[in-house]
Amino acid sequence: EYTAVGYSQGREPRPNYEQVCAGATGHTESVMVYYNPKVVAYEELVRTFLQRVDPTTKNGQGRDYGKQYRTGIYYHTPEQEDTARCLLQEEQTKYSKPIATELRQAMPFWPAELYHQQYLEKGGRFGVPQSAAKNCEDEIRCYG
Repeated sequence: EYTAVGYSQGREPRPNYEQVCAGATGHTESVMVYYNPKVVAYEELVRTFLQRVDPTTKNGQGRDYGKQYRTGIYYHTPEQEDTARCLLQEEQTKYSKPIATELRQAMPFWPAELYHQQYLEKGGRFGVPQSAAKNCEDEIRCYG
């Protein structure tokens, strides 16, 4: 239905990009996904996420490294926690390295600045738009 990028899992209210990048707030760059469970199951969203990241990389993805770039699944209900925990255990069987993706209860989500919203769809740093079409399987590019 809708996504927004922002910051979660940190201590400071209303952090901005510079504060999060400095690493002092404890936040991670996050995506809030509003979805219709009649259209897509939570399990499918988690599976898709796990296919698009390297869940064994600690504190980073792609060319981005630092605690603010850690991967995580942040649940809102006990059912979401159970589903994600089972999928992470299943995912672990595919790797010799331990899964680094954290599983925690969601803390407040703070939307990022407007210029970060739909960043890759807008063209990112290099002005080359990334598809936002449903079912698109293009590799997600870091930095646009």
